[in-house]
Amino acid sequence: MSTAPVTLGSMNTTLRDAAPDDLVLSCAGLKRTAASQVILDVERLDLTRGRTYLLSGANGAGKTTLLRVLAGLDRATCARFLFDGAPVDLAKYPERMRRQLGFVQHHPMLFSTSVQANIAFGLRAAGASGAEVKRRAAAAIEWAGIGALVDRPPRGLSAGEKQRVALARAHALDPGLYLLDEPTANLDDNGKELVTRLIDAIGAEGRTLLIACHDRDLLGLPGVVRLHMTNGRLDNSL
Repeated sequence: MSTAPVTLGSMNTTLRDAAPDDLVLSCAGLKRTAASQVILDVERLDLTRGRTYLLSGANGAGKTTLLRVLAGLDRATCARFLFDGAPVDLAKYPERMRRQLGFVQHHPMLFSTSVQANIAFGLRAAGASGAEVKRRAAAAIEWAGIGALVDRPPRGLSAGEKQRVALARAHALDPGLYLLDEPTANLDDNGKELVTRLIDAIGAEGRTLLIACHDRDLLGLPGVVRLHMTNGRLDNSL
């Protein structure tokens, strides 16, 4: 496998005040409290369509918590939350938002069936017809380059292969916003390159990505917006 550098050349690094129609997500005063402790306190976060954001920070800084809150997996309060320009009550996380988000965890949760079944599951849950499930699952498998894995049980896959399956499963649902938690952590060089190329391909499609990571290769890529989190707070305001 070639080790040529991967660039996210389709992205724009210039920070600006986006027009409302440019924002896929905008929130202010986002807080999560656990055991009477504030563990997430985001003054403002705006995610512009078609841009890639890399979220760095030490372990325990709140990166994963932020992604889980945005994905509707952890509860939080928010003074103002807009998704695709429409107000959202995080206490009543809307299905329309859930269907437009692709959340890939650091350790992807895969069913112990087959790669093919894992990718088809989300499509069936979304109500796609049998023919549509087959077509879109096949397209996602080809996109991720995992055709040789389709009949294998997930427990036998490498960490990099599991990440590619999880990305394919999300990609099959065609979300507008991807939330990726440490997608290249603990991967060998080949696995990291393959996963990074898929991330690059997602960005080239005009999707928005928010990626929590420590990976210096990802953090050093041109064409991304860098964010940093410390003690549950974003250090830089968009």
